[in-house]
Amino acid sequence: MKEIIEVKNLTKVYGKKAAAFTALKSINLKIYEGESVAIVGKSGSGKSTLMHLLALLDTPTQGQVLIDGENASKMKKRKVNKLRSSRFGFVFQQFFMNPNDTVIENVLLPLKIAKAKRSTRKKRAMTALKIVGLDEKAKNKANDLSGGQKQRVCIARAIVNSPKIIFADEPTGNLDSATGNKITDLLFRLNQKGVTLIIVTHDEDLAKLCSRVIRISDGKIISDKRHRVTPVKPARPARKPVVRKTTTRKRG
Repeated sequence: MKEIIEVKNLTKVYGKKAAAFTALKSINLKIYEGESVAIVGKSGSGKSTLMHLLALLDTPTQGQVLIDGENASKMKKRKVNKLRSSRFGFVFQQFFMNPNDTVIENVLLPLKIAKAKRSTRKKRAMTALKIVGLDEKAKNKANDLSGGQKQRVCIARAIVNSPKIIFADEPTGNLDSATGNKITDLLFRLNQKGVTLIIVTHDEDLAKLCSRVIRISDGKIISDKRHRVTPVKPARPARKPVVRKTTTRKRG
């Protein structure tokens, strides 16, 4: 397997002196292409902090984050931004959508940031919406969607740039179980197509679907286990009953 992310002696400290709080303590970790990784821990364990550092949304106090062997801390800000917009996709518990924009305008945003060709933006956004089953809602205002639909739009936005890695922070946390299952199905179907999936969650059922589970407590990795999982298969629609026509013979 190809190594896609590596962290070395990763430490993150918030605050200074007496107010200092160490969120992560000397984390060493490698993530490989095509894995589905669950980062699990209680609230305040450091799991979200770790994801933010892996996704280059924050900078470590000490240590290194390497993307395909390249040290992110030595990259210029412009290159880091380009890397995030072109290779990473993000799905958060809070949707972070502009409620007054249309669905397609929200999905188009990463393409604008990445300065993709205008001539291809709409087509790519519609393709992403079709994958999540919301192409018919493209012109609707984001504010008019249900919670599950908003999360599906977020997934469309995450995949519109064909990312190599999707980071998902509690992607089903605000959803009912039935809707959460649909979101889970979407994410793992993307993983089966080769996208590396990194999920931060406290949901043990969701974690069990991943090929690897990393547990964090008090800013330290306490276990890191790989296991085989049964691929997530989308539910098949119920077959419509076949109605056979009957013919009556005329007696004569």
